[in-house]
Amino acid sequence: MASPLVTPAPASAATAAKPLRIALCGNPNSGKTTVFNAMTGSWQKVGNWPGVTVEKKEGRCTFEGRAIHVVDLPGTYSLSPYTIEEIVARNHLLDDRPDVIVQVVDSTNLERNLYYTTQLLELGMPLVLAMNVYDEFEKSGARLDLALLAARLSVPVVTTVGIRGKGIKELLAACVKRAEARDAPRPASVDYGLDLEVQIKSIEDSASLAGLQESGFDRPTRWTAVKLLENDTDVENRLSTTANGEWKDIAGAAEAARRFVADEFQDEPQMVLAQRRYAFIGRVLDEVYEAPVDQPRRITDRIDAVLTHRLFGLPFFFFVIWAMFQLTFTVGSYPQDWIDAGVAWLGEGITTIMGAGFYRDLIVEGALNGVGFVIVFLPNILILFFCISLIEDTGYMARAAFLMDRVMRSVGLQGKSFIPMLMGFGCNVPAIMGTRVLPTERDRLLTMMVNPLMSCSARLPVYILLAGTFFAAEWAGTVIFSMYALGIGLAIFIALLFSRTILRGESSPFVMELPPYRVPTLRGCAIQMWDRGKIFLKKMSTVILIGSVTVWTLSYFPRHADETAVADAGFVAVNAAAAVGETDDLADAGAAEPVAETERDMGESYLAGIGRALDPIFAPLGFDWQTNVAILTGFVAKEIVVSTYGVIYQVGDEVDETSQALRNKLASSSALTPLTALALMAFVLIYTPCLGTMAAIRRETQSWKWTLFSIGYSMLLAYAVAFTIVHGGRLLGFA
Repeated sequence: MASPLVTPAPASAATAAKPLRIALCGNPNSGKTTVFNAMTGSWQKVGNWPGVTVEKKEGRCTFEGRAIHVVDLPGTYSLSPYTIEEIVARNHLLDDRPDVIVQVVDSTNLERNLYYTTQLLELGMPLVLAMNVYDEFEKSGARLDLALLAARLSVPVVTTVGIRGKGIKELLAACVKRAEARDAPRPASVDYGLDLEVQIKSIEDSASLAGLQESGFDRPTRWTAVKLLENDTDVENRLSTTANGEWKDIAGAAEAARRFVADEFQDEPQMVLAQRRYAFIGRVLDEVYEAPVDQPRRITDRIDAVLTHRLFGLPFFFFVIWAMFQLTFTVGSYPQDWIDAGVAWLGEGITTIMGAGFYRDLIVEGALNGVGFVIVFLPNILILFFCISLIEDTGYMARAAFLMDRVMRSVGLQGKSFIPMLMGFGCNVPAIMGTRVLPTERDRLLTMMVNPLMSCSARLPVYILLAGTFFAAEWAGTVIFSMYALGIGLAIFIALLFSRTILRGESSPFVMELPPYRVPTLRGCAIQMWDRGKIFLKKMSTVILIGSVTVWTLSYFPRHADETAVADAGFVAVNAAAAVGETDDLADAGAAEPVAETERDMGESYLAGIGRALDPIFAPLGFDWQTNVAILTGFVAKEIVVSTYGVIYQVGDEVDETSQALRNKLASSSALTPLTALALMAFVLIYTPCLGTMAAIRRETQSWKWTLFSIGYSMLLAYAVAFTIVHGGRLLGFA
């Protein structure tokens, strides 16, 4: 994506003058967020399936001295009340009343995108059409009379290529002009035909809908009448509480109109209205659109013939995912070593500068070791998300959802459920929010219950640490891939179980538009990679730092008087050496420190006490008290499992450029074996992902019952799977 052609506004500009408020809306895959980024200079993620933009995003810019506030609404196919995204988009337009609505239209898919346009026309609000990806439209050989289209719809039409920033200035100029034009014509109305227009008019006239605006119902009158004819429950609920005594007359008129349409057309009114809207679009396109004379088979179709093949499609998809994890592990190991060496160098520097004592131990062993052993996985996180972004931006991820639809449906899930589940590979929190794209409460709930089984990026450091420690390098990538496959398999099993027991019911039909294949941009992939990296680094400086210091403090105390005396002696020796300039003797002085007593102290610490208290629970899984503590701290965030190990197995001077210190310590000092390490990875995969995910489930379900159920069943399942791995493996002769 090119740099923004307008100036992103500084934060202070927000208060300088009342900004022009623009709402961006449109179908998924129309390039809406790309246009938003080009307008505002923002780095919002650009997805290619519904549900990615689950909440509206806001940005600011200035154009010719005019402050502009842009809101990026969720991508939807209509303004019907079937999904939460559609309601969010509709309520923003009607409640917040932006100065101008910009609909981003995919020029290569006019008929489908113009259906949204017909719904926006009915709102009667200032509207501008941005005909996006117009370069691809022109390459197709098709022709569009833009001036005539603008005249037929009574709205300005501008061509854009969002990914290159083309047409953005013209689009903003059109918005400013449209907002300032006092005598601008209202957008055209959809002509539903005489028979339906009579019914719409009868609802408008009932109890004078227009008069209700004075009592607080400020929706456009004609739009309200059309929605009542469609049996829009959201509008009905609002009217029933606002219209008071007049609601009975309005509801009666709407019911009579719906009954007339159903009898006359032998179909549901909303279906009849949709047919009339498409008929309106057809008439407009007949006048303004000229199809290419020769329509060769599209490249997208040729690629799809291979990648979505009924036999080869799924194996190819699993190969792509396996290759992605193998690449993440293999390539990521090089920068991992560099970061590991850097952390070790920093720790040695602090140790040299500071004298022995509590504060040095707190900084080096508590904070640096804890955070350091997690931050080395930053390259792996970045590589993984670069690969995911690459797959998304090409349009292949939507094909994966298509390929998995039959599998999803067979276990009772809605086909679109695969989309938030795929998002769960990145982070479970937005994936839980992504279930809003599902049309029924049952589908949403079922998907939320199984979504945490998708291995989020926070689990990756745990997998890499344990797989790299207990398995040969050539097998490590396959072991990590098996964890992801296990999560998918368990999600399918649990979905099947729940759909036939506590969440019975039929899933709604799967309908999703497959975007054309597009060449991804390096900048777009880098944006997503960096966004995930920022979240990871933010966790480092907050949750993981606090968790590491807390774990270290519990491991440091209680201190006995004799230990304190030894530590003080070492501290005095170091200071004495430093005072006389005998820096060469510092290492020797440090030798007087109670380094060797670390492990003994750890075994007598509060932390060890907590870990041993959990032994009756986890001993059957072969876990020691150190692992018990790591599992306990993982409730907050999965990365803390690694940092906890980093604190417990303090490697001090053993840290070197080989970056194997923690792995060596784990392999030699713990009770973990390849078999129990595999069980631990499975346990980390399945049990409660993190507090953030639990909060998201609570927020989306509005139910403590389902939140606690999610925690409870995942713990039991994690224990059962880990137990099976350990004892089943031992029966087969593995250690």
